[in-house]
Amino acid sequence: MQTLYSITSFEQEDLQLERLAKRVLDEKLDHVLDVFTVCVLYPLRVAEYSITDAAIRAGRYLKTAEDLNVNVRIATNPYVTKILQRPSLIEKLKKDKTDKYINEDWVKKLYQKLIKSDEYIEYIALETTTPAQDKEIIQFIWEKLMMENEDLLSVFIDDLPGWEDNRELIEMLMQNFYKNNTKVDFQKLLSLEKKEYAHDLLIAVLQKEAYCTEIIEPKLNNWDKERVALIDLILLKMGVCEFLFFPTIPTKVTINEYIDIAKQYSLPQSGQFVNGVLDNILKDLSKEQKINKEERNK
Repeated sequence: MQTLYSITSFEQEDLQLERLAKRVLDEKLDHVLDVFTVCVLYPLRVAEYSITDAAIRAGRYLKTAEDLNVNVRIATNPYVTKILQRPSLIEKLKKDKTDKYINEDWVKKLYQKLIKSDEYIEYIALETTTPAQDKEIIQFIWEKLMMENEDLLSVFIDDLPGWEDNRELIEMLMQNFYKNNTKVDFQKLLSLEKKEYAHDLLIAVLQKEAYCTEIIEPKLNNWDKERVALIDLILLKMGVCEFLFFPTIPTKVTINEYIDIAKQYSLPQSGQFVNGVLDNILKDLSKEQKINKEERNK
């Protein structure tokens, strides 16, 4: 959707436009992956700072008992260790140097907030920890200490390229990451199959734009055409293409997906608008027997 929005004003020959669209899409995917990697890494660096804190305190001339007993459990947290040892993350950091966006001053600030929190105090008081507890303390850093810190988010806007445009997507990726990170490959945001699908849908919308417009425009009679958001029109074209040219995607999945996207990225009434128009289009296409979907294997 963002790729189609980006190239709507470009005047190119059809083949050149298709190549440009694929390149823009791939660049956007790579950019989102960079920001996602930084966001995964931030809480881990905060956890690791306990070792730095212990070393600084141990080097003080006049040490307190607290200085000599800094708890570094969170730095040796198995959840942290496993992620940092992931080959795809190691290679990503080596190749793209994405950790350059980690602000060390903010790592320290977040650590100082962390060690004062009830969640951290309860965590280090445990005799032993479960894998769920090891993950939850890292997730706490991300969700509570970072995402609820307006000053840090302002730094992200200024210093982390792509954060402002992709924040909602990144937050969704992070939510999924904490549910299950085993399938995450830091070398590629999408699997080859999903990337091919994204390319195919992108090209379908470009090639069939005039045809899709013919189908969509009559359904806009009950809406103020001049006030229909460009994003909504793009979503409608994508929906029509999925109805007609992607037999493995159920129509219900298509409608629900684009309603959600419209709610997130467009105007307040866009979800209702996309729902109503796509539903009417689907009814007509079904009557004309133009919808041919393959049954999914159970």
